[in-house]
Amino acid sequence: MGVIQRRNGGPLFIAEGDLVTERALAAGCEPVAVLCSEKGEQRLAEFAPDYERYSFLASEELRRNVTGLGVPLEVISLFKRPEPTDTRTLMRRFRFGIFADNVDNPVNIGSIARNMAALGWDALFLDDNSADPLARRALRVSMGNAFHVPHARVDDTAGFVREAADAGVVTIALTPSADAQPLRDVQLGNERRLVVLGSERDGLPNEVLAACALRVRIEMQDGIDSLNVAAASAVACYTLRR
Repeated sequence: MGVIQRRNGGPLFIAEGDLVTERALAAGCEPVAVLCSEKGEQRLAEFAPDYERYSFLASEELRRNVTGLGVPLEVISLFKRPEPTDTRTLMRRFRFGIFADNVDNPVNIGSIARNMAALGWDALFLDDNSADPLARRALRVSMGNAFHVPHARVDDTAGFVREAADAGVVTIALTPSADAQPLRDVQLGNERRLVVLGSERDGLPNEVLAACALRVRIEMQDGIDSLNVAAASAVACYTLRR
């Protein structure tokens, strides 16, 4: 499981559940094997005409033992990982982007991807310490919507932010700092934009904050310093999509 679930992604990924499996197939991902119950097989037959080529009926106990999942779903699939998106190509073509820096929880990454897909954001960039959008838990939380958001890895966050700014992208650091501009006051035209999110514990490094054109905060009630990073991404995506 380690090679499959590592942050930078291995050669394979797991799609847990029939919905994520369906969306993986719709995205053109190549299945290696599917373990399913009889009920899961019936569901599989609805969207995968050639499912018998790679699927195997398996009891709940067998699915649990093979996958190590405490409560295995009716359909558990193994896919070949698609070719990675070229970072430079994605940087040139995106309009509404998110950069996740040191966001290492796959649940948060999956939620961010789901928010982006729902609100029309079209590129997710991640540093090497952030979780894999195609990790099992990330895909399950995103309900497979991570397949709708191209993602790419970046080894130097601050350098990439500066490069994006040089290309005409408005770079926006989301931070709880009291001296940051309130999100609701941000006024943008038709410019491309990149929102940069940091870890929940430490936030964004000073170098990254300095590289961004805008430092923006979501206003909180007294005594509350910040939202969960995935919740903050939803607020930012909705507000800055205007």
